[in-house]
Amino acid sequence: MRLYSTLARDLVELPAAPGPIGMYVCGPTVYARAHIGNARPYVLAVWYKRWLRERGYDVTLVHNITDVNDKIYEAAPGASAERARLATEWYLEDTGRFGLDEVDFWPKVTESMDEIVAFIADLVERGFAYEVDGDVYFRVARWAEYGRLSGQKPDQAEEQEPNPRKEDPRDFALWKANKPGEDTFWPSPWGDGRPGWHIECSAMAEKLLGPVFEIHGGGLDLVFPHHENELAQSRARGYEFAKVWMHNGMLRFTGEKMSKSIGNVETIAEVLDRWGRDTVLLFFMTAHWRSPIDFSDDRMADAQARAEGLREVFRNRSEPAPPDAWERFQAVLDDDFSTPAALALMHEWRDHQLLRRALDVFGLSGLAREEEAPSEVHALAAGRLEARAAKDFARADELREQIEAAGWEVRDDSGGYRLVPRQ
Repeated sequence: MRLYSTLARDLVELPAAPGPIGMYVCGPTVYARAHIGNARPYVLAVWYKRWLRERGYDVTLVHNITDVNDKIYEAAPGASAERARLATEWYLEDTGRFGLDEVDFWPKVTESMDEIVAFIADLVERGFAYEVDGDVYFRVARWAEYGRLSGQKPDQAEEQEPNPRKEDPRDFALWKANKPGEDTFWPSPWGDGRPGWHIECSAMAEKLLGPVFEIHGGGLDLVFPHHENELAQSRARGYEFAKVWMHNGMLRFTGEKMSKSIGNVETIAEVLDRWGRDTVLLFFMTAHWRSPIDFSDDRMADAQARAEGLREVFRNRSEPAPPDAWERFQAVLDDDFSTPAALALMHEWRDHQLLRRALDVFGLSGLAREEEAPSEVHALAAGRLEARAAKDFARADELREQIEAAGWEVRDDSGGYRLVPRQ
């Protein structure tokens, strides 16, 4: 089992099954309805967990909720906690519609304050952090490996959170003193305030997976500064933290990254309402997880056609696949989890049992479900069969047209007939 790691800049061999494998994947900041790009890291993480389990691993998946943030204050002045609660419900509802249900823990920042404060206090005690007017900053210059994940040179790293009283412009906030307009805050040794963005994930990951775990995931846009800072503050405490850093490519809208600030967004809910879960999941399969994926009507229509093609396999007789078919499927997923290559193999198969097994890895077993026509359509089909036996072909054609008008297609076979949804 090999997976590309941003930290190693190469494929990394995972430990032998059963592991265990701990996976921490960064979730959303909850202030609005999540856009479809936010679904990609969630879906990829769940798929990878399902594949690891298929290969005999013991896997724990953590997907966090950031429910304290400047964006939430700005979205709901004076009511940020209620907005965060509501937006969390939206995200859980929207991702729940994929029917994957594999996340073991959904930690929230607001439920992790004790661990966050203790984490920061330890960094202060070790000399890696310092307090200024109720804010606490991490000393970037103290950590010699800073920039290793993102490739940024420490002396050229961009300034984070400007403050003239910081020791170094590159230092980043671990704790932020409460400011006017911020209606949620917590006590700490440095005064009332709330955590910086980066410390949250380090603390929650350690709380649920321990100080060393196998895989840390998230979008490519998180490499710097978020994950660079996570890596620095966690390793400054003497722990290895995540071994493999799994960064998925971004979802782009007609070639441009999807972003609320640009205004070219469609929410998860909107896309699922329009295209359905099976089409959306197949769309995500069409690009390698490390590559960008372009979202457009044409790409979604192609995914819809792929879904229909896979359904069509189960409307026909099963045909045995080559003896090495499953081994080839395993090979492309074991080697950096190539879903496009896996999908190409699946489109070759006519073996119902094998295809069902592969579809289940991606939560797509519904494509194999037999579609039952209403009784009135069966009555039309039976009447057509009788008309054909009586050589009343005009009546048989008339009944076929009625069946098609009802949204079904009748297919003759040795058993009489089969009814499949009309496209």
